Amino acid sequence: MVDVAELLILRQVIDSPSMNPTFLSRWCLLFCAVFVCIASGLSAQVVPAAANAEVEPALPNQKQLNQEQSNQEQPNIVLFLIDDIRNDVLGCAGHPVAHTPVIDSLAERGVRFTNAFVTTPICAASRASILTGLHEQATGYTFGSPPLSVETCQQTYPAALRRAGYRTAIFGKVGVSFAPGARNVMFDEVVAISRNPYFRQDVQGNLRHVDDLAADHAIEFIRRVEANTPFCVSVSFNGTHAEDGDKIDQFPYPPSAAGLFLNQQMPEPRISWEDARAITPSFLADSLNRSRYFWRWDTPIKYQINMRNYFRLLAGVDAAIGRVLEVIEQEGKAKNTIVIVTGDNGYFMGERGFAGKWSHYEPSLRVPMIMTDPRQPPDQRGTTRDALVLNIDLAPTIAELGGVDLPTPASRSLVSFLQGEATGWRDGFLCEHRWARTDIPRWEGVRTEHFMYARYDAVVPAFEFLHDLRVDRDQLINLAIDPARGALLESMRGRLEELRAKAMPNSALREP
Repeated sequence: MVDVAELLILRQVIDSPSMNPTFLSRWCLLFCAVFVCIASGLSAQVVPAAANAEVEPALPNQKQLNQEQSNQEQPNIVLFLIDDIRNDVLGCAGHPVAHTPVIDSLAERGVRFTNAFVTTPICAASRASILTGLHEQATGYTFGSPPLSVETCQQTYPAALRRAGYRTAIFGKVGVSFAPGARNVMFDEVVAISRNPYFRQDVQGNLRHVDDLAADHAIEFIRRVEANTPFCVSVSFNGTHAEDGDKIDQFPYPPSAAGLFLNQQMPEPRISWEDARAITPSFLADSLNRSRYFWRWDTPIKYQINMRNYFRLLAGVDAAIGRVLEVIEQEGKAKNTIVIVTGDNGYFMGERGFAGKWSHYEPSLRVPMIMTDPRQPPDQRGTTRDALVLNIDLAPTIAELGGVDLPTPASRSLVSFLQGEATGWRDGFLCEHRWARTDIPRWEGVRTEHFMYARYDAVVPAFEFLHDLRVDRDQLINLAIDPARGALLESMRGRLEELRAKAMPNSALREP
């Protein structure tokens, strides 16, 4: 959805040298943009939801509890998973522009983790890690990998909760492929809805934003759950992922957000390509991070338009979360429902001259994480925690909240943080991106409280980064090339080996 007032600006962008199309192509792009506005929000052809919404029936619930009272005591759990969102783009995180009142209110009533990270900054691997509580090297899953097996899915948090009598469901972007029958082990209901296009027809034939459709399905599921039966539902949004195939309307937002940020000047990136050029090796300068920068951030006009639309799309996600929470309240279930909000990976908005995620830099790895439990002590509500917490921690956390155990080698439950600070917490973690793709260089590394070490091993010779985050928050100094830091470099190399072994106990390392 592009504002009509911005079409003339977009016409100038299309004519700019960075687009470099032929004369005919420029006018074809302009015609498409005009058609988008005339269609009042149709960012692409209308595709019925049924054409892309995959509904898979589940096996009968594997355990029926005989005592209704025990079901009443088990809390409901709702996980809201947002795509391509880093930690600092929420109002509660201090962003000067973001319109996220619903998420902000959850932070006011719960705990916000200020140092939340993903272990792999890409959606497929990260979502598999969220389900299993395992690193990418342990699941062996990313784009192009075999689907998750039935055996693996039996060790996920939704499967554990389902065995304990929970009704489980996932709606929206699933982002993970499963072997035949594996979904049925985990979920009573699955409705997979993807973007491309972002607007689809609902069952009544009305054109709806896919994030609103995901919320619709969650609402219907919550209303159908039997009395005294606990539920665990994941509402997995396509927003705020860009529509990569559409260079005109890259962040199609719902009509409800159209009036936001009109003429709003969006904040500039902290650091530019010129700031980072000297420290950026050629394999990153030629990577997808850099090439996609020219899709959406490389000119002031494109940057302002796409930033406004990104935050409109995020506002739409926030509103969809609000609709689900409102129904939970109406159904009388709010006092026994735990809510978690997080993201599948971070996101570059022009920092370093980059777009996307994938790399070892902070904007790629950091995500928001908020937990709200109505049973939490009043003095712990509206608090923050600075400990290093991970997306893989969600699986044992959700399992423990549901009263079941889910053993994992490297992840830990966050439940103790709802009561106060946890003791003996981690001081570092393994992070990685193992997808073998030439324009997304493969790497693995260690992030500690003070340092970030990364080894890009798909290039010859392998290239190492080492940053002291205490004095170099923007990671513009590479200590790995400083002979005086040789001892520290060796220590971080050793730490990588230790954490890798811990992430994959009793199994051989997966070949990259």
